[in-house]
Amino acid sequence: EAICQPDLWDALRSGLAPPQSSPHLRAGPREAKIKARDLRGKKKEELLKQLEDLKVELSQLRVAKVTGGAASKLSKIRVVRKSIARVLTVINQTQKENLRKFYKGKKYKPLDLRPKKTRAMRRRLNKHEENLKTKKQQRKERLYPIRKYAVKA
Repeated sequence: EAICQPDLWDALRSGLAPPQSSPHLRAGPREAKIKARDLRGKKKEELLKQLEDLKVELSQLRVAKVTGGAASKLSKIRVVRKSIARVLTVINQTQKENLRKFYKGKKYKPLDLRPKKTRAMRRRLNKHEENLKTKKQQRKERLYPIRKYAVKA
């Protein structure tokens, strides 16, 4: 009878670290990782200040790396770099979201806010333009409607 071993991802999802886990899979107790959901509620000034602090911390860690700092500081470089990336991502996403709100319903939008699609699809006629008919075609349809036949049983 085999004992079912939990999958690595299941263990990580539940918050338990597998017995032979690598140090890259989880942050240590003193390395409080910045979460994107916590950043989303903050104002832009707060985010920029936090970004500046993280950049300063990263430069200090890099100096410590050159001067031969502790191993804990070396492993923290990765965490700080990822935190900087998270802050920048949140800033950019909120900026884009605000631009989308601003340009909603306007006739012209910046290129990066328009739907990407393909080049051919962007050049295609829209639904309304496809259904337009010329005066001549309208007249022809009115004068010569489609004949309808009924079969006598």
